[in-house]
Amino acid sequence: MKIHLVCAARPNFMKIAPLFHALRKEDWAEPVIVHTGQHYDPNMSDAFFEDLGLPVPHIHLGIKNGSHAEQTAKVMVAYEKVLLSDRPDLVVVVGDVNSTMAATVTAAKLCVPVAHLEAGLRSFDRSMPEEVNRLVTDALADMLWTPSRDASENLQQEGVPSHKVRLVGNIMIDSLELMREKIESLRAYEDFGLSPENYGVVTLHRPSNVDDPAVLEKLCSILGDIARDLPLVFPVHPRTRKNMEREGLWSGLEQVRNLSLPEPMNYVRFLSLVMSSRFVLTDSGGIQEETSYLGIPCITVRKNTERPVTVTRGTNKLCSLNEVAQRVSEVLRGPVRHHTFIEFWDGNTAGRIVQFLRAAAAKAPTKRQEPEGACSRTVA
Repeated sequence: MKIHLVCAARPNFMKIAPLFHALRKEDWAEPVIVHTGQHYDPNMSDAFFEDLGLPVPHIHLGIKNGSHAEQTAKVMVAYEKVLLSDRPDLVVVVGDVNSTMAATVTAAKLCVPVAHLEAGLRSFDRSMPEEVNRLVTDALADMLWTPSRDASENLQQEGVPSHKVRLVGNIMIDSLELMREKIESLRAYEDFGLSPENYGVVTLHRPSNVDDPAVLEKLCSILGDIARDLPLVFPVHPRTRKNMEREGLWSGLEQVRNLSLPEPMNYVRFLSLVMSSRFVLTDSGGIQEETSYLGIPCITVRKNTERPVTVTRGTNKLCSLNEVAQRVSEVLRGPVRHHTFIEFWDGNTAGRIVQFLRAAAAKAPTKRQEPEGACSRTVA
């Protein structure tokens, strides 16, 4: 069974790695990594492959920057050529980036079965491009692999047939456990002259926080205030830095005492920082999951989250920009760690998926040439 694993951005790489390694051990599976190129900075792409033990992508579409529409169109044109020249038995897409939706639409139109890993997540906010990508992907995918029960329930409420939905767990935890020994041994905090649990980590890149000049200026001021009480390490996303430089905020932020502004980090180094931090201030999705699993307080500067289990069962707290200082103060007065249990967040998600696909491959009929006009959407 030839299986395309489509990836485009840092969180995607972390989600395909455990599945690629698990599938590679199977004699019935041929995993093929398809990198769309959506993240092309070496710090945001190549280094992650090396950290995660992934080979050079078997297929690279070479898609780089552009608007949402441009990225989507470029991926569809390029990936269609790949599917027409060497059709796989299954396309696995992950997450919610533009490439996820684009690859799904392209495969669906060519009647290639699609599985969505991390299906069913909903913020219920269609102003978020990621929410649109999630909705379209889940509407077209043949198999919907969910990370939590609330995600499965979302799909049920949308009328998705139950046979399409399978709760497999959180693949991000697989990546963390895969790399845990390496992460813990690195002690990245020492590079910044810091000690465990005596600093915060910041990641901010969403348009709602970094595209509006007034909001961005306020955010920089808040970070300066927090750094007076506790050192911060803020690996700055290229989008965020570009906006800061454009608005004349970057040079001022560089002068803030106790605020480190390194470039984006590879997976191991970043998680090493997170694992020893006092708290994380973010607007990212995956970090909400990792901090909840690790028991680290997480403050998410968003009005909603597609991962509500991190709020109801984990360590995540949502807040507006005006509430950040208060949330940080509450965290610093509270416990350093708060471990909890979330079902199927155990590092065995890839194994569950492989077990399902193995059974499907064993039951699959012998391949035959489909008659003209037919559209087979079975797994094999």
